[in-house]
Amino acid sequence: MDRSPDLTVEAAGLRLQNPIMASSGTCGYGEELHPFVDLNTLGAVVVKGLSRQPWAGNPGPRLAETTGGMLNSVGLQNIGIDAFIRDKLPGLRSYRTHIVVNFFGDTSADYAEVAARASEAEGIAALEANISCPNVQHEGMLFSSDPQLTYDVVSRIRRATSLPLIVKLSPNVTDITVIARAAEEAGADAISLINTLLGMAIDLETRTPRLPLGTGGLSGPAIKPVALRMVWQTAQAVSIPVIGMGGISTGEDALEFLVAGATACQVGTASFVDPSACKTIIREMRRYLQRHRMASVAALRGTLQLPAVKAMATLEAD
Repeated sequence: MDRSPDLTVEAAGLRLQNPIMASSGTCGYGEELHPFVDLNTLGAVVVKGLSRQPWAGNPGPRLAETTGGMLNSVGLQNIGIDAFIRDKLPGLRSYRTHIVVNFFGDTSADYAEVAARASEAEGIAALEANISCPNVQHEGMLFSSDPQLTYDVVSRIRRATSLPLIVKLSPNVTDITVIARAAEEAGADAISLINTLLGMAIDLETRTPRLPLGTGGLSGPAIKPVALRMVWQTAQAVSIPVIGMGGISTGEDALEFLVAGATACQVGTASFVDPSACKTIIREMRRYLQRHRMASVAALRGTLQLPAVKAMATLEAD
């Protein structure tokens, strides 16, 4: 009798053989990761963010190491949706895993156009809309910083595609639950979070930023507590699946996200340190379940138990 724990989960209408997805931006267009991790063993592969036209990205240097993580200012460089479909997607169709296309745009129309083009291509299982981008029609305000902008862009994308739609949110907001609910109401099939936190690193000798544009996106273990908190809040606020990410480096990290309410997880920065990180994380998840005699990883989802803490009494002055 096979006593191996069941790692399958369902998210955004997809049945994943395990909860681990290779995150956008860290596995290139998918096949770059294959020499280190058999893509057939992953729950899904989320390819590098794509735009309507090729995108040059930011000037270098683009990375700066920080305590517990790194800052990036790649600027979403990519070959564009048409080149991806023509040159990269054919090679991905042979893998027995779900291929998810991450995409972005300057306007709602850009998002809708990319979604429509991707929907016509064979071999794409789902879309992940990165709405942590400036809206050029609203003075550069991030789509995901405002519930109305979120609702409008997700609605536009939803009308353009019938593929499962994951909406990736920025943590750089006051209340993540308001944004998540707006995405759900607009037709999202799942929420993924968190994207990077806005940060800065300074070269003390030159007194200049270590990245040319001054700021960059902070990722890695340093952001995990923030990511866990936001995943927990979001999972309580919406009825659609939540895909957690942010600082996951070990199997136990990933399982913490499931306990907080995530259905699946994405692994990103850890793959820079160890390109085989996804493989190690899946193995460690399985060992944890075996050690705790758990038959299914799905049984862990949303099992966080908060201690009963009495509210602190308000002290009034005499």
